[in-house]
Amino acid sequence: MTIAIIFAYLILVMCIGLLSHRLFRGTGEDYFVATRTIGPFVLLMSLFGTHMTAFALLGASGESYHNGIGVFALMASVSALVIPTVFFFVGTRAWAVGKKFGYLTQVQFFRHRWHSDGLGLLLFVVLIAFVIPYLLIGVMAGGLTMAQITNGQIPEWAGGLLVCVVVSIYVTYGGLRGTAWANTFQTLFFMTLGVAAFLIIVNKLGGLSRALQTISENNPELLIRGDRIKPLKLLTYTCIPLSVGMFPHMFMHWLSARRAESFRYPIVLYPLCIAAVWIPSVMLGVMGTIDFPGLLGPASNSVLVQMIGLYAPGVLAGLLAAGVFAAVMSSLDSQVLSIGTMFTQDIVLHYGFKNKMTEKQQVLAGRLFVGLILVITYGLSLVSNRSIFKLAVWSFTGFAALFPVVVAALFWKRSTKQGAAASTLAVVVLWGFFFAQGWTNPAYTVGGTGIMPVAVILAVSALVMVIVSLLTKAPPQAVLQQYFPTDKAGARKGIGQTSG
Repeated sequence: MTIAIIFAYLILVMCIGLLSHRLFRGTGEDYFVATRTIGPFVLLMSLFGTHMTAFALLGASGESYHNGIGVFALMASVSALVIPTVFFFVGTRAWAVGKKFGYLTQVQFFRHRWHSDGLGLLLFVVLIAFVIPYLLIGVMAGGLTMAQITNGQIPEWAGGLLVCVVVSIYVTYGGLRGTAWANTFQTLFFMTLGVAAFLIIVNKLGGLSRALQTISENNPELLIRGDRIKPLKLLTYTCIPLSVGMFPHMFMHWLSARRAESFRYPIVLYPLCIAAVWIPSVMLGVMGTIDFPGLLGPASNSVLVQMIGLYAPGVLAGLLAAGVFAAVMSSLDSQVLSIGTMFTQDIVLHYGFKNKMTEKQQVLAGRLFVGLILVITYGLSLVSNRSIFKLAVWSFTGFAALFPVVVAALFWKRSTKQGAAASTLAVVVLWGFFFAQGWTNPAYTVGGTGIMPVAVILAVSALVMVIVSLLTKAPPQAVLQQYFPTDKAGARKGIGQTSG
């Protein structure tokens, strides 16, 4: 019965994505950004679903299993403040400039903003490299969930493959509109089922007070921040949510908005959505120590699914497992579509085929690259055995460290292509160095101080951007006028005001 419910859910999601094809206009713009027609509610659901992924369910519960409720402070609480702020200052301006110039990818924006093909190519490679770990956790989580919830009847490799196949079908066929529709349904589904799982499991444990009392008797350190999370680590984790400003999939969804007012719901309601998902996930991870003590390292990734199997067998287990799949696929689909869009627009069309490909051929190129990326990601998932939470943090670290690039592009007239390129290369070098240090030591912090590598890389990235830009020639005035126009009185107008 559990397996039947999961398969029924996957078929339903495919149908929703495929149904959107009825509105497909046959153009590249419609396939890649839904002809910029996404309204406030769907934008909120697609942004949140794309962002949360398995990191917020399996990753958060797995990390809190080891480190306690302080995990909520590491990511969720600060994200509730930082992410809406990024949406307001960066997202709305990126949408405005994208609408004005017809951009379909963020690489197009950076390339045109600084008139540099080399910078565009560099950012394409770097963004793809950083998004691969993010894709990987989705496939890993899908396989893990299927294996645990079916007691091994369906192995991890088959579960991961199933997720990839379902996502590839509705993404390649429905494009961004299909992805946004599917994301809306899946986000509502996993938010509802996450709360339901929490209430059901807590009830089976005898109520929240009794569950917390049991934890306090056996592992009291999990209910306080204690020494597991150092103050400097907690502080420097605040840099991680800045990654949302450079995620290709988030940028793509920003560009799909119908108008600037569509950002109203994401800005206002995002904190509530985060609380609805993270609080149950973190608490269930801590409660998992009651029935499943002694899980080591990445084994804790499965604690939430194990609790579902223990306390909600049968039909309910199928529904709750489907909720985990919803979280997995609601991010994986947008991520692979954004990569397919970038490949088509920033490589295939930009380098020689712009006037040689029809709209249908452009869409086909995007679909083929989506399939290729899923194949590569699936292959990596078969050999990776890392903590979902920590794997995601490394991906977020790279994107967060690139945040000065987008800020400079949107707000600093004096920034140059040399500054952006130097900043990006500094991020690559430092990220590679710290990743090598942390690969064998999952608890790694800079010098053992508790400072997360993201804080150091972000600071260096910003410093390099400023210094190199000031030492190189300023962009031509004609270019700046396109992004920082002035009215007749000479007062600068905002980008959003120029977009119509």
